[in-house]
Amino acid sequence: MGAARSLTRPTAVTRAKQTLRERIWTRLTTRRVARFPFPIHDRIPNFAGASDAARRVAELAEWKAATRLKCNPDAPQAPLRRRALEDGKIVFMAVPRLRAERCFLRLDPAKLRGSLARAASIHGASSLGEPVRPDELGHIDLVVAGSVAVDRRGGRVGKGGGYSDLEWALARELGIVDDDTIVLSTVHPLQLVRGAIPMTPHDVPLDLVVTPEEVIRVRRRQAKPSGIDWSELTAAQIRAMPVLAKLHARLKSSNTRV
Repeated sequence: MGAARSLTRPTAVTRAKQTLRERIWTRLTTRRVARFPFPIHDRIPNFAGASDAARRVAELAEWKAATRLKCNPDAPQAPLRRRALEDGKIVFMAVPRLRAERCFLRLDPAKLRGSLARAASIHGASSLGEPVRPDELGHIDLVVAGSVAVDRRGGRVGKGGGYSDLEWALARELGIVDDDTIVLSTVHPLQLVRGAIPMTPHDVPLDLVVTPEEVIRVRRRQAKPSGIDWSELTAAQIRAMPVLAKLHARLKSSNTRV
C-alpha cells in the first residue's frame, strides 16, 4: 500500500507527526502486536486486542446513549462497527477521499438483517451501504476515529492523509456535529505516547481513548475545529471532492469566508 495522499502542506509539525507514525508502526511490528492487514505502515494499524477494546467501549454511557455514529472504515475499528450494528445503531462511513457526491455510506441494521458482520467490513460496507449526501446524515451522536498514535491529552495522529479531519470540518459546516460531539478512538497501549502530540487548528482532538485495558477520559477538552479552513486546500483538491466543490461555490457566491 502506498503512502497516504495528504491534504496538508509539509511543515515542522507534519514532519514531526510523520516521525511519530514511523516509530509507532515499527514498535507495533517489532513487538508483534500488529494484525492483518499487512504491512501496517501507511495504515491505521490493526492490533491485538481490538475486539477487547470494542467491548470496553460498549460499556460506556456515551456509547449506550448514541444512536447515530460516524466511524472510520479501518480494520481495528471493525469490531466496533459490528457492535454498533448489533446494538441497533446507524453507522455512517465516508467514501475514500470524499471522491463521490454521495460521499457517505449509511449502514442501517434494520435493513441489513443477517448481514451485520459483513456490513462491518470495509468491502461489505461498500456493497451493502446506502450512499448518501452529507446533508442526509442527520445529527451524529458519536464519532469514532482511527489513530496511529494518541496521547492522554486528546492529541491524535492519523495515517497522514488529513481526510478524517476534513470529514469533521465538513460535518461541522453542515451542523451534523458540534463542539460537544464525543470523539473517541480505540488503540493498543503501545500507540499511547508520553507527552503531548503537536496539534494544529484543523486537527480534531479526542475526548475518549480506549485500549483493551483502560478508558482514558480527557479532562481538559480542546476546542474542535469549527469548520473548513479553505486556505489549507488547493483548487485542485476542492475540485476532486464534489461535495466540497459545491459548498465552496455556494459560499463564494454569497461572499462567505472563502
